[in-house]
Amino acid sequence: MVTALLAERACGPAVRFKAHRSGNDVAEGVLAGMPVTFAWPRSYMNLSGGPVSALLGFYKLSSQRLVVIHDELDIPFGVLRMKLGGGDNGHNGLRSITRALGTPDYYRVRFGIGRPPGRMDAAAFVLRDFSTAERKELPLLIDRCADATETLISDGLAAAQTIYHADPLAEA
Repeated sequence: MVTALLAERACGPAVRFKAHRSGNDVAEGVLAGMPVTFAWPRSYMNLSGGPVSALLGFYKLSSQRLVVIHDELDIPFGVLRMKLGGGDNGHNGLRSITRALGTPDYYRVRFGIGRPPGRMDAAAFVLRDFSTAERKELPLLIDRCADATETLISDGLAAAQTIYHADPLAEA
């Protein structure tokens, strides 16, 4: 959802993602004054490393030019965290990307979804739809995550962390 919003900001409301030989659907545009390529791997999330690596290879980019936006179980719903590098924290998509790139050194914009309630399986939790209460807050939170990603691209990690490493629900 965040990637779709960013692509719309960069390419206009009629943005279209097109199949790319790297195994991704891509859209190209300008965001924060920088040329960017938005990509959705066409593989399962757990196997996204191959398409991500192929896309970086196609554009001859280093992993430090990659920004991965992903959900994060260990962060409360709606809270954002950004970092460069680090472990995969059990996230199979990140594990696949790190393995394919041979390095964990890429940017991560982590959107908190919180832990599953009770004894609910984590895999089932991440695949479920957002709750009614979460859906009410989601448009604002998606917009905020897109803003944070733009700030990361335009002003760097430290500036983005300073602005966005706060609980937006506590600020309201």
